[in-house]
Amino acid sequence: MWSRGMRAGVIVSAAVAGSMVLSGCGDDDGTRTQGGGARASAGASVDAQEQGTTAVRAAYDRTAEAESARMTLKIKVAADGETVTSDGKGVIDLDEGDSMMTLTAQGKTIEQRVVDQVFYQKVPGQKTPGAKPWIKIDLKKAAAQQGVNDQQISDPAQMAAYAKAINDEDVTKVGSEKIGGVDTTHYRVSVDVTELPGGARMREQVGPELPMQVWLDDEGRLRRQQIDMTVKAPSAASAEPRSSASPRQLKMSTVMEFSDFGAEIDAEAPPADQVADMTDQVLKENRKRS
Repeated sequence: MWSRGMRAGVIVSAAVAGSMVLSGCGDDDGTRTQGGGARASAGASVDAQEQGTTAVRAAYDRTAEAESARMTLKIKVAADGETVTSDGKGVIDLDEGDSMMTLTAQGKTIEQRVVDQVFYQKVPGQKTPGAKPWIKIDLKKAAAQQGVNDQQISDPAQMAAYAKAINDEDVTKVGSEKIGGVDTTHYRVSVDVTELPGGARMREQVGPELPMQVWLDDEGRLRRQQIDMTVKAPSAASAEPRSSASPRQLKMSTVMEFSDFGAEIDAEAPPADQVADMTDQVLKENRKRS
């Protein structure tokens, strides 16, 4: 069983670093010796690949330009033989980063909000100082611990960072699919971890590249993003006995879907007297595992 602290750490890591996945694939250098016909075919393939790279990179800006959207989220996390799944839905401000979401996990309904770069969560029956119904985690402090500045975490989906980190040679068009009744183009993408906020630390835990899948609509906006990653425990945690509450590694699958672009969102922080600040406790637990 993995601890409540590890679960909280996963939430903070996801909120700060955005979505992550395990190592990429593809040829080492992408070069081959071919005949004339093959070269022509390869040239057409390169052109298509460049178009795909351009489309995927532009998708993050195009999606952000919508300002807001409804979002669904499916997460599956597995560690030490235990699997936790959750389904969520809500609205997100693609400009300011605020969001409101309700998740269902292990038979419980969880409320989550992000307001002014502070993460709030309400879990039925959770134990908090003063028996407050809500906890909060300051994402700016969490980001600072991971070497990420305020500007980098203001974007809820780390859109600008992903656009910069996509490798030219690792964008592959998969085909066409309908997502929520909307025609989309499906791409497989490799993300250079070192180009992401907090990339040096992420590289130690997930490897140098992160494979990701995206589905873009006819306007070039994200309709679905899927990430499957394996996160290695820090070396200090790996050296602990097997009986430790911290797992040696965890596997996470995250699928986000966007719809109803321009949807109204009015995210407000819970009343202060109903909130317990857990930022320092969570960051202390994270430092112990580093």
